[in-house]
Order: sequence, then structure tokens, then C-alpha cells
Amino acid sequence: MIWVNQIVQGVLLGGYYAVLACGLSLMFGVMRIINLAHGGLAVLGAFFVFVLSKHGLSPWVACAVVLPAMGVAGWALQRGILERSLRAGPLTPLLATFGLLIVLENLLFERFGADERSLFPYIGTLGYDSWTISSDIIAAKLYVLIFVVAVVLLGGLHLFLARTPLGRSMRATAEDRDTAELVGVNSRAVYGVAAAIALSTAALAGAFLGMRSSFGPYSGSQELLFAFEAVVIGGLGSLWGTLAGGIVLGVSQNVGAQLDPQWFLLAGHVVFLAVLMTRVLLVGLGARGGIRIALGRQA
Repeated sequence: MIWVNQIVQGVLLGGYYAVLACGLSLMFGVMRIINLAHGGLAVLGAFFVFVLSKHGLSPWVACAVVLPAMGVAGWALQRGILERSLRAGPLTPLLATFGLLIVLENLLFERFGADERSLFPYIGTLGYDSWTISSDIIAAKLYVLIFVVAVVLLGGLHLFLARTPLGRSMRATAEDRDTAELVGVNSRAVYGVAAAIALSTAALAGAFLGMRSSFGPYSGSQELLFAFEAVVIGGLGSLWGTLAGGIVLGVSQNVGAQLDPQWFLLAGHVVFLAVLMTRVLLVGLGARGGIRIALGRQA
């Protein structure tokens, strides 16, 4: 039953990774940009929620203020930096967002210092309440809440992309920006909305990070790594794949920690590398098969 408990905890941890990776997956799926500042922006949102909570607001009320503000910041980021960098080729957005990450981390360090912060003292009994399913399986209420939010968030985004005119415009722009513009889609507006949603979800993930753990100015790099691994494991640009990838990553980390406490991070990295190498191998085999078919037709 100990292994079952580790799997349950891994699934719940995967919910947090899915919320964290959601915006990263959306930006890549729509804009074909890997936002290297994603983890830093999540931590920025966590600091904003922390400051408001410290001044008397409930963290949940603070989230209601911070998430729309981060959405506006995402729109401005798209218009001010990402749109211009996209014109210079696929490598430039990587460099631009990496530079943004460095600036964010150092600004946060300058403002808040190196001390770790947490939202745990501001969420009352939710931080330690749990449900006892059996003598060996315990589910923390906060972790269950985060997992439910992950499912609702990803499900809502899926319905938004599938059922609304703006969502269909985003899908069309993701497939072919030039063709979408020919039929009247405003790709600049679509990219702005995608960036706004991505930063709002990143801020939500940052708030959850502060509730379940602690964070500091330089926590963004590690959070980016977790988000990127979840996205790659689940499939780039796939929302439900992001949830699956987060669960796989969380379960692998908890099972690894059960084998050896030092394997918590290592087990997740090993699974990520295994999935990545498998995808590369399959792409390589597909390319070879395509070459053989082409040569056969020429013969």
C-alpha cells in the first residue's frame, strides 16, 4: 500500500505540474515560442500574491487581483517583446525570453533578497488538512484542490479552443498564420490573448507553489524545468497531454523518492530523457521511411 500512496501523491503532484506547464504548452501550440521566462513569471506572480497577502488580503482574493494583472502584462509582453522577436527568426524569442528571465530574477533578488517566502501561513488549515482514505493512503486537501483546478482549467481551455470563435481563430493561427489572416483572423490579437492566458495561468501556478512549498527569487529556473519536462512528456502543444505529462512526471518523482530520497528529481529527469529519446528515435525512423518511399517512387 505504500507504493499505492506514492502513486496517489504523484498524481496529485502532477496536477500542480499541469497548471504550471499549461501556459508554456499554450504559447508553444499557438505561437511556436518556448518561453524560457515562464518559470520566472510564475514566481513573479507568487511574489505579487505574497505581498498582497502580507498586507491583509486573503491569497484567494489576491489571486483575483493578480491573475488579471498578469494577463495584461502578458498582452504587453507579446506586443512589446515577443512580436518583434518573432520577426527575427525562431532563435530570437528564446534569447529574448532568456534575457527576460535573468532580468526578472535579479529584480526580485534586489527587491526581496534571497530569503524564501511561503503562502502557507495565509491559507489557514487548508495547508495541513487531509483526507484519510486508508491507513496507508492520505490525500492532502490542498493537493486535491490543485488537481481539481488543473482538470477544470485544462478542460475549460479545451472547450474554449474548440467551441468559441476566438478559440477557433487561435487554432487556425496555430496551423497557418498567413492563411488565417487571409480569411480575416487578426493574428496579433490572437497572439496577445494566448500570451495573456499563459501568464495568468503561470501566476496561478506561482500562487499554488507558494501555498504548497516555498519560493525565492531564483526559483523560476527549476519551475521552468518541471514545466518543460511535463510538456515534452505529454506532447508539445497538447493540453490534455500536459496533464498526462505532469502526472507521469509526478509519479516518477515520488516512486523514485520511495526507492531512494535522493532520486526524487533524478527519477523525473530520467523519465523525461527516456521519452525525449524515444520521440527523437521515432522521428528519425519516420524520416528514414519517408526517404525510402521517395527513392522507391523515383526508381
